[in-house]
Amino acid sequence: MFNIGPYQITRKTVLAPMAGVTDLPFRQLCREMGAGLVVSEMVAAEPSTWSSKKSRLRIQFADEPAPRSVQIAGYDPAMMAEAARFNVQQGAEIIDINMGCPAKKVLKKAAGSALLQQPDLVREILHAVVASVDVPVTLKIRTGWDRQNRNALNIARIAEDAGIAALAIHGRTRACRFVKEVEYDTIADVVSALSIPVLANGDITSPHKALAVLQHTGAAAVMIGRGAQGNPWIFNQINHFLEHGEEAAGPSLVEIERVACHHLQALHNFYGAHSGVKIARKHIGWYLNTLPGGKPFTRQFNRLDNHLEQQAMLRQFFQQPNIYQELAA
Repeated sequence: MFNIGPYQITRKTVLAPMAGVTDLPFRQLCREMGAGLVVSEMVAAEPSTWSSKKSRLRIQFADEPAPRSVQIAGYDPAMMAEAARFNVQQGAEIIDINMGCPAKKVLKKAAGSALLQQPDLVREILHAVVASVDVPVTLKIRTGWDRQNRNALNIARIAEDAGIAALAIHGRTRACRFVKEVEYDTIADVVSALSIPVLANGDITSPHKALAVLQHTGAAAVMIGRGAQGNPWIFNQINHFLEHGEEAAGPSLVEIERVACHHLQALHNFYGAHSGVKIARKHIGWYLNTLPGGKPFTRQFNRLDNHLEQQAMLRQFFQQPNIYQELAA
C-alpha cells in the first residue's frame, strides 16, 4: 500500500503505460484482474495533435475509477505544462511524465528518454508541470542514456525536489531498450535516497520475480508492462502470492477463452469495426501464442478484415477438441 498524492493505492501491482497497448479496454481489463493502478498510453504534448482521433481515444476514461492517470510526452516546459492542464480538464487525476521511452520517433523529438541527457531541462519541465496542475504528477525514467551515462539517482533527486509524487524506473538505459540485464541495484539505490514511492519496472513476469524485486529494491510496487500482454491475470497472481505466500492457479482454458473473447469484443466496440480489427491482431496473438496451435492460428486470424469473422474464428479456436487433450498431455 502506498500513496500518490491523496490517492491510496492498495495493491503493489501497477500497469505500465505502453503506446498502442494500454488503451481503455486493456486498462479496464487489467483493473478487473487486480492492477492497483493503471496508466494510459502516451499523449503528445503538441497541441496540434490533441484533436486527432488517436489522441481523443487515448484520453477517454469512460467510468474508470479513480485515480485516472494519463502519461504525457514532450520536450518543451511550457508545452508540457499546457498538456498537463488540458488532460486534467479531460478528467485526468494523475499526470505521468514520460522520460523513459526509447522509441526512435520519440527520441527524434528530444522527448522520452532523450531528456535524461539534459538534467537542467528535466528540472524545468518537472517544475513547470507540477506548478501547472493541482493533481499529483508522477515520472517514469530509465537508469540513464547509456551504460556510460547512468544518472537515475541524479534525475530522481531532481524529481523529488520538483514535487513529483511518485517515480517509476525501468531498470535499463535508453541504449539497452528492452534487452540486457535489469539494473535492480540501481533501483534499490534510488529507493534508499528518496522519500517518495518508487516503482520498479523491467522483466517482472511472475509472482516469484515480483516478490524478489520488491525485496531486493525496497520499491513500493512493481510496474508491469510486457508481462501483462496476453496475460492480464498476472496482477491477481502477484497480489495473491504477496498476500498469501502461495501461488494462485493459472487461468483455465475456459477462462482464457472468456477473457480473450471479451477483450476482442471490447476492442471492436471501442475502436469501431475497421480499426478494431487491426488493433485486435496483436492482442489475440499474445493470448494464443503459448497455446497448442496458437501461432499458426494467429497467422490465419491476422488475415481477417471483418470483425464478425474475427469473433467467430476465435471461438472456433477454443472449440477444437484436441486443444484440451494437448494441454493435458
